[in-house]
Amino acid sequence: MSAQPNVRDQSTNTVAGGLVVFAAVMLLLGGLLSVFRGIMGIAKDDVFLRTPNYVFKFDLTSWGWIHLVLGAIAIVVGLGLFRLAVWARILGVAVASLLIIANFLSIPYYPFWSITVIAICAFVIWGLCAIRRDDARMT
Repeated sequence: MSAQPNVRDQSTNTVAGGLVVFAAVMLLLGGLLSVFRGIMGIAKDDVFLRTPNYVFKFDLTSWGWIHLVLGAIAIVVGLGLFRLAVWARILGVAVASLLIIANFLSIPYYPFWSITVIAICAFVIWGLCAIRRDDARMT
């Protein structure tokens, strides 16, 4: 009888750890894409489409810096997720949310890339929030 809970705990531990590692990889990918986008916006902002009648008008160089900083933070948090740190899970959801907002606001400037990063960040949030509190403590 004692083998039954042990098997369940081990499989739950594997699933919880697997979701966090999945979220870490996706956050690293999203952060790296944001860093590249930031570099493009800072170095040469004429690669972006300009939409004259968009409600949210920002300087593309400013957008470059915003994406660069958010991407760098996402990479650091993603590395923290590999250590299964609780602070990294909390910050991972926050950073992924900020990346979704930043990419939503910049859809007219680079639509396909923005939608791709939004999808990646949505998977990060799902991966970090799908774990129950009890499962996360076992990892």
